[in-house]
Amino acid sequence: MLDVKKALDEADGDRTKATEILRVKGLKGVTKREGRSASNGLVTAHVDGGVGTLVEVNCETDFVAKGEKFGELAAKVLDAAVQSGSADAEALLATQVDGKSVKELLDEANAGIGEKIEVRRVARVEGPKVVSYLHKTSPDLPAQIGVLFAYDGDDDTVARDVAMHVAAFSPTVLTREEVSEEMVANERRIAEETAREEGKPEQALPKIVEGRVNGFFAENVLLEQKFAKDQKKQVKAVLSDAGVEAKGYARVRVGS
Repeated sequence: MLDVKKALDEADGDRTKATEILRVKGLKGVTKREGRSASNGLVTAHVDGGVGTLVEVNCETDFVAKGEKFGELAAKVLDAAVQSGSADAEALLATQVDGKSVKELLDEANAGIGEKIEVRRVARVEGPKVVSYLHKTSPDLPAQIGVLFAYDGDDDTVARDVAMHVAAFSPTVLTREEVSEEMVANERRIAEETAREEGKPEQALPKIVEGRVNGFFAENVLLEQKFAKDQKKQVKAVLSDAGVEAKGYARVRVGS
């Protein structure tokens, strides 16, 4: 209210001019907020046939994250991502919405809400079929984890179960072939040095190293992880039994 009074005084009572003054001051505040941390927010998703889109929209506090205005803004941003086919945040920010770029839309919301608001990540996954899963880490907040899982097959229930698994176990790659040779070599080196430090016998080192490298794959590769709903099976076995082939996935967690 004090800001409104000051603006009216500055505008000599002219409401239109006072509104412009408030807008200018609000947008100036955007620059002041640039250095702040926007570690709260939400993840939202859209799936149309074989195309899935995930967007992470961030703000400073969970109070704003669960607000109606912020939710409406996130819905607009997601719609822009879907319509434009944007696959990264930079491309999305340049997309036009009702004659404004998404960046301008965020700046206006930034000024109106009074917090730093940004789009941190955009993920796009395509396949014969795509399923999405949004997970709330707290019942008071909007979804904080979002997953897209692309697949081929008819067992949609198993596909959704795998999407839920991805949310819980956060794999880094789909298959071990996606892990760089450099990373594998580094894991082998660490495994060997650790085994030697533990005093393991020299003749046993190759088998120990191989076992620990496979353990690394089992922790990070989606298809080689133990399935959340049946720890006796790997994800690839569960998919195979259901006649489902994994084609790709994306996982986004707010602030991570």
